[in-house]
Amino acid sequence: MKRNSRIFVAGHRGLVGSAMIRQLQAAGHENIVTRTHAELDLTQQADVRSFFEKEKPGFVILAAAKVGGILANSTYPADFIAQNLAIQSNVIEAAHRAGVERLIFLGSSCIYPRECPQPMKEEYLLTGPLEPTNQAYAVAKISGIAMCQAYNQQFKTRYLAVMPTNLYGPNDNYDLETSHVIPALLRKFHEGKQSSSQSVTVWGTGQPKREFLHVDDLAAACLFLLSLTEDTFRTLLSQVFMPLINVGFGSDLTVKELAQLIAEEVAYRGVIRFDTSKPDGTPRKLLDTRRLTALGWKPQIPLRKGIRETYWDFLKKQDS
Repeated sequence: MKRNSRIFVAGHRGLVGSAMIRQLQAAGHENIVTRTHAELDLTQQADVRSFFEKEKPGFVILAAAKVGGILANSTYPADFIAQNLAIQSNVIEAAHRAGVERLIFLGSSCIYPRECPQPMKEEYLLTGPLEPTNQAYAVAKISGIAMCQAYNQQFKTRYLAVMPTNLYGPNDNYDLETSHVIPALLRKFHEGKQSSSQSVTVWGTGQPKREFLHVDDLAAACLFLLSLTEDTFRTLLSQVFMPLINVGFGSDLTVKELAQLIAEEVAYRGVIRFDTSKPDGTPRKLLDTRRLTALGWKPQIPLRKGIRETYWDFLKKQDS
């Protein structure tokens, strides 16, 4: 990918998409194409095809998706599977028709089996049952990976599925009904501090272990992958049975440890309680990232520093 390459970032206003815009601009890329949802509904096939025919991007970063935490996934499973299937099917097919050179399809570590061996290697995909609380979303994302593989096989496209671990960072979603764990806890502890609440309740037992990656690190990894030489990129696509690569931080911690860390950064002094009637989700989700690190990439943002920056972002949104 060259500096004058035409790059379409789908979902540029979201957590991942906005980080991709920051990374691309910092690297000197100016020929970036974006559309808001109002300008282009990616669930509408005809509109997506028309857009690709007109704009003719050479590279695509598919970061647009319906995402959410355990509560949202459990409440709206039909929305999660239907909307994600439509978005990725329309974009991947239109990219092929338009002759896109490379495409990055963003997924999630929840594609791996609930009881997956740790750390989770790319070849563990489809080796066991999924976590029930996010099964609809996971099935949609697995279908997207399979589409990339099918198009690569039949049409010799160069589409790569990038599976990040749990993400957080600036421009996150802090809605308690739909957010992931870090933004949800940041808001809970902040509101607990503001109201001088004696305790804050966290879902589950606090025992599951989670790995977290700052979204700017993910964006840097995607840019790194798009910039690989043709031979290296083609080799990467064929190393496992699906064109799939993990992006993670390399270590994890329990939800209880995470909650304590966030409480410290927010300066909440009350008691942390755990509601064991609520679901824990998958017991552990640590990615094996050796395929990516062997290429020369590694994350740069420590968890505590990243959480502090994300809290600043939350405070800015509160002020506005």
